[in-house]
Amino acid sequence: MFEHEFHVIAALLALAAVIAAAAVKLRQPLIISFIAVGIAVGPVGLGWVEENDQVALLAELGIALLLFLVGLKLDPHLIRTTGPVAVATGLGQVLFTSVIGFGLGLLLGLTPVEAVYVAVALTFSSTIIIVKLLSDKREIDQLHGRIAVGFLIVQDIVVVLVMITLTAAGTAGQGDDLAVDLALVLGKGVLFVGGIFLAVRYLLRPALAWMARSKELLVLFALAWGIALAGLGDGLGFSIEVGAFLGGISLASTPYREAISSRLISLRDFLLLFFFIDLGSRLDFADAGSQLVAAAVLSAFVLIGNPLIVLVIMGMMGYRKRTSFLAGLTVAQISEFSLVLAALGLGLGHITGDVVGLITVVGIVTIALSTYLILYSAPLYARLAPLLSVFERRHPRHGEGVSGEESTVDVVVVGAGRYGGRLVRRLLDRGVRVLVVDTDPQALEDIGHAGAQTLYGDAEEPELIDALPLRGATWVVSTVPDRSVNLALLHGLGQGDFAGSVALTAHNDHDAQRLEAAGVDVVLRPFHAAADRGAELLLDSARVGGQPGGPVTG
Repeated sequence: MFEHEFHVIAALLALAAVIAAAAVKLRQPLIISFIAVGIAVGPVGLGWVEENDQVALLAELGIALLLFLVGLKLDPHLIRTTGPVAVATGLGQVLFTSVIGFGLGLLLGLTPVEAVYVAVALTFSSTIIIVKLLSDKREIDQLHGRIAVGFLIVQDIVVVLVMITLTAAGTAGQGDDLAVDLALVLGKGVLFVGGIFLAVRYLLRPALAWMARSKELLVLFALAWGIALAGLGDGLGFSIEVGAFLGGISLASTPYREAISSRLISLRDFLLLFFFIDLGSRLDFADAGSQLVAAAVLSAFVLIGNPLIVLVIMGMMGYRKRTSFLAGLTVAQISEFSLVLAALGLGLGHITGDVVGLITVVGIVTIALSTYLILYSAPLYARLAPLLSVFERRHPRHGEGVSGEESTVDVVVVGAGRYGGRLVRRLLDRGVRVLVVDTDPQALEDIGHAGAQTLYGDAEEPELIDALPLRGATWVVSTVPDRSVNLALLHGLGQGDFAGSVALTAHNDHDAQRLEAAGVDVVLRPFHAAADRGAELLLDSARVGGQPGGPVTG
């Protein structure tokens, strides 16, 4: 139909723009619309991208760039703080999901080998889709986002080992060959990570300092570094995701990471479009019709069972129910790796086309529904919160209470981000006793060093109000712009008969009106205040008659 590959790309972009516009009009997630584009132009539809190497290449570049940027935002300290829970949750979820999935496969009439493939396919979640959703919601840097990224990377490493094991088992007849293959993978992994560490320490840092003289050169080098490590990781038998992620981490502790990431985000979003199109075009529905009942059972297990497994594991480790719930929602779908695994099993003769069709249907159902679960996680949590207390310790490890010797404070501030942290530091400079509440341990540690008392907690949880030292407090301030969080906090303070004043934050006029109608004393408008102050500085810096004056800072 098309004479040139360029015409294919042009047609794909045009169709994607039309369908995405319709999705926005219908308030549907763009990811779903992009996968729908892939299905429409794939072999089962128009056939535009059947075995299209250019689309697949752009998709792989998008994957590498996405994981590179994720790693770029994770400095070594964050890895140390979230590493244990990421490993425990990742491995625990893999173990329990595979065991339960194997049992379900047998009950559905699959052979033991087919049940193994289905169980393993149900185990892995899509790192790319989840990271994209969390990034769009600005939750990638929150505690549950960092934990989710951590155990998703653990899953990626496990799936590589599983595929190597299955390939070796299908091509080698002796167990010694399998053991040698796994030992080689472990050795290559150690050398890979060690080589990156040495390169960063002795070569990369001085090189970056010189390249930073030109922003274009700095970004080009960072992009080349990330893509090169993604390719090297893939060549060593790992995945593009693992290599790119390590490339990002290697630059995360440098002072240039913000400059690099800010310039690559638009390129990432453009390339990821082709990943979702490529994913949709690879879905095969030929043998899916006879598997609907089994697919419904397995999809329900992935959508409900996987999050419950994460809730249990994180609850046992002392995390609060909200953090566990939001992290758990990220495993409520199967991965594109699951489809690759099914194709591998079909090629090795271990499973039939019917099983591939079953895994494909489960993939479509769970990816579509889990997207909505993650996008609407806040209202979903608000409805389910009372039922989730069973997954939380009576005394969570990450919320023992107020730090420091003081038990009385003047102001309670919820949220220690850029706006909240600045606000707290100004209050501390004036001698005000401040208690800061947040779900980010790193933010609490930083603000604690500035002299504030800290409490790990979630403003939406009714139990938090009871833990706050409100008797002597004159103000409770929320710097979190989430309207549902603020309304829940205001309701809880009202139930607790708080006698002081309440200030809540809004980023738009609609939320500000809702908060004012709810009876809040002060609505903080950070963007409005910053714009007003900026205008004042500009006007104050101009002399009478429009002549510019000296420099003014605010």
